Amino acid sequence: MNERTGTGDGAITPFDEARLAEWLETLPGATRGPVRLERLGAGQSNLTYLARDAEGHVVVVRRPPMGSLASSAHDVAREGRIMAALAGTGVPVPEILGVRSEPDVAEVPVVAMELIDGTAVTSSAIADEMPVTARRAVGEGLIDAMAAIHAVDLAEVGLDGLASHEPYAPRQLRRWSGQWEKTRTRDSAALDDLTRRLWDGVPEQDATVLVHGDLHLGNVMCDTGTGEIKAVVDWELATLGDPLADVGTLLAYWPERDGLVLPGFGAALAEGFPTGPELADRYLAATGRDRAALEYWRVLGLWKVAIIAEGVVRRVRDMPANEAPVGAPTAEMVDGLIAYATGAADRAGL
Repeated sequence: MNERTGTGDGAITPFDEARLAEWLETLPGATRGPVRLERLGAGQSNLTYLARDAEGHVVVVRRPPMGSLASSAHDVAREGRIMAALAGTGVPVPEILGVRSEPDVAEVPVVAMELIDGTAVTSSAIADEMPVTARRAVGEGLIDAMAAIHAVDLAEVGLDGLASHEPYAPRQLRRWSGQWEKTRTRDSAALDDLTRRLWDGVPEQDATVLVHGDLHLGNVMCDTGTGEIKAVVDWELATLGDPLADVGTLLAYWPERDGLVLPGFGAALAEGFPTGPELADRYLAATGRDRAALEYWRVLGLWKVAIIAEGVVRRVRDMPANEAPVGAPTAEMVDGLIAYATGAADRAGL
């Protein structure tokens, strides 16, 4: 591993800041001269920073997490290509300014993109400052953005070859089971049993579309005054698959009164935000899709979130520099997620 170090004190830093500044200076609309870095967001996977120069120009730079687990699981160059392909479609995305693959700015690829004039509603404090009408609008706008993603003409934007067109549920089960084996910190008979039940219940798939893979309230930027969606971000899990998978993942993250509230996802409990069932109804009404498999995809979404959280537990344990400012999940939280997902599977008849 060849991580960057800081000013001689051994501190690990995400970039060679001098070379980062030199590269950004070559990009139209980016920064000029030395930059200061500021960690952005509560993301626990790819790392996102603001790079700001002395004149106040700002761009967003993004790289995989630090450590030996980063290279195969977090392809920011691919993420940048997807967002660039979506420019000019009905999907709001940041403008990609450049992708750096040479191992000089960092030991891994780096993406630079425009800073969106918007806010991710990642806390109750942000939600509390929003008008009630804006809270409803951002929830409904998130669903509308999801429907726009699923309506993208894959061939027209050059994403038809992004991933396999084979049935999505088996691909997801193989991928995330493999991720569990790579990153788990202990055995879990409960997770193994839930995985078996998901294999046994795989539904038929009637469409293959672009799916975001991790669409939730924290991955959209909005105008907090109106709720208008300004951009959908964090495309690292985007692929081709079953559109209901995105709905199921959103429902897995969306908080429930007297139910599951994941750390960092309680903002949508504020008055005005749609409930999970209301979001699902809006999506199904907009797209005409059948809800028959929706509970399956919600359970798979919960299962996937548990595996993602376990990966964060492992990355932070192995390299504390990966921990987000809001903290990291714990093994106990992962076990609670698995138990909740198992209960959801029971109720869904899986």
